[in-house]
Amino acid sequence: MTTLDVLLPYYGDVALMQAAVRSVLAQTDPDWRLTVVDDGKEPGVPEWFAELGDPRVSYRRNEQNLGVTGNYRKCLGLAEHEYLVFMGTDDIMLPNYVATIRAALAAHPGAAMIQPGVEVIDSVGKPSNTLVDEAKRRLYAPKEQGRRLMGGEELAVSLLRGNWLYFPSICWRTDAVRGTGFRDDLEIIQDLALVIDLLQAGEQMIVDDTRCFQYRRHNVSISAKSAYSGTRFTEARRYFLESADRLDEHGWPRAAKASRLHLSARIHALTLVPGAMRAGQWDGAKTLLRNATSTAAQPR
Repeated sequence: MTTLDVLLPYYGDVALMQAAVRSVLAQTDPDWRLTVVDDGKEPGVPEWFAELGDPRVSYRRNEQNLGVTGNYRKCLGLAEHEYLVFMGTDDIMLPNYVATIRAALAAHPGAAMIQPGVEVIDSVGKPSNTLVDEAKRRLYAPKEQGRRLMGGEELAVSLLRGNWLYFPSICWRTDAVRGTGFRDDLEIIQDLALVIDLLQAGEQMIVDDTRCFQYRRHNVSISAKSAYSGTRFTEARRYFLESADRLDEHGWPRAAKASRLHLSARIHALTLVPGAMRAGQWDGAKTLLRNATSTAAQPR
C-alpha cells in the first residue's frame, strides 16, 4: 500500500473540523496525504491551514457551493493514491487508524473496502451508546472477532438487513470508487448503494474490529423538522425496492428478499413516529408510518 489519501469534504463547524485535522496529524503512521475541500465561507479557515506548515496537508475553497454530493465528487477527483478515505469533518481518527488500514491491506491486498473498528461519540466527544448503534453492534454486524474478508451475496444480505457500516471510517480502493461513482438521485443512503454496487461488481470488504476511529453522532432536538420529516425513509424505501429488482436479475435472491423487506429501516422509521407526533409534525408522522408499514413490492 502506498500513501493513504485522506479526503475531507468540509462544511460547517470550524472547531470540529480543526479537531478532525489534528487527529490526522497525530497518526503514528506518517504516510498519508490530507486534502480539505471547503464548501463554505467561514472566516479564518484558509489562514488556519496556512499556519499548519505541513506539506502533507492541502487546502482549497470552492468558489461556489457544490453541495454534499458535488463536494464528494470533487474530493474523489483530487485523490492521487491507491486508497482513500472520505473522512467526516466532525469525526476523529484515533492515532492508529492509518496503521490499522495498512495492516489489513497487507493481509488482504487488493480489497476494495476496509471497515475498521469504530467508537461512537456524542457532540462533545464523550462515548455514546444510542439505540441505533446498539442495534448495529448486537443485531446486524458480524459477530466474528478479529479480521475477516467478506463479499458476495453473504455481505449484501447482511447489510440490507441492517446497515452496520460507518461510512466516514471506511477506506476505499480509489479505482473501485471511481468506477462506480456517486448517484445523483441519492443522499442519505448513498453509502450503502455504493457498497452494494461494488459487491455486485465482485469486490470484497475487510472487516477489522481494531478500534481506530471515532464517529460523532450529534443529538437532534425533538422539535427539529428534519428529524421527523420522513423524507430520508422515502428515499431509502425507493432505493431498497429498486435494488431488489437488480439483485434478482443478478441472481442473488436472498439479497433481493432482504432488500424488499428492509426491516431495520422500517423499524427505525416506526420508532420516530411518536416523537414526530409530539413535535406536531403530522405530515412527517404519516410519511414515517407509511414507510414503516407499506407492503414490499413483489419480484417482477
